[in-house]
Amino acid sequence: MAHPTPRSTRAARPRPAGRTPRAERTRAAILHAAELAFAQEGYAATRLEDVAEAVGIRRASIVYHFRDKREIYDAVLADLLSGFEARLAEALAIEGCLLVRIEAGVGAWVDYLGQRPSLARLLLREVADAPSAGPSLLAEVKPIADLVKRFHDETRDDPLARRKPVDPVHLASAVVGTTVFFVAAMPRLVPSGAFDPLDPDTLARHRSEVLRITRRLLGVESHSCAAEEAR
Repeated sequence: MAHPTPRSTRAARPRPAGRTPRAERTRAAILHAAELAFAQEGYAATRLEDVAEAVGIRRASIVYHFRDKREIYDAVLADLLSGFEARLAEALAIEGCLLVRIEAGVGAWVDYLGQRPSLARLLLREVADAPSAGPSLLAEVKPIADLVKRFHDETRDDPLARRKPVDPVHLASAVVGTTVFFVAAMPRLVPSGAFDPLDPDTLARHRSEVLRITRRLLGVESHSCAAEEAR
């Protein structure tokens, strides 16, 4: 299977100055079509001709916005992960104790994958291709990892953290893995049409279950801050 060339070996392409609103709309449409194609077909099997056809432009027109397929792929990952980073930052910044803020972050993750399921499928493909695919995912995930580390460091004095140190790596692995599998893999493991992870009721039940698992990993019974601080 062919894999993307590592981004670190590629020179950045200068962007045309003064993009018109139409150009920006076309660029956004290319990213949307490419996101769906990469998630469905994988990097190697996705053709720029198919992306262009989905947008309603010629293949040659894509190079006005992106140098090549690799640049589109990097832009798709960046857009998906920066969108989640913004959601997570907002969730972790709410008022409340550590447990409430962690639950807000977990809920943000589940809700975001419900809205952008392509991210779950691309994560599975990136992990499977990791030995040869280059550093795309690692480069784009780093800001999120840094955000989680800062949050971890800032909440060391929370009663829950003092009572039971929270390992962010283990917690994040469990939460991320559970929902990625639920969204990207489960539909392939059940009869066609019998399971839709994006159905609002189904996703809500999954969200509740992931929050329950989170509390269990943290060793708590209740989602109440007052209950935790009284322990």
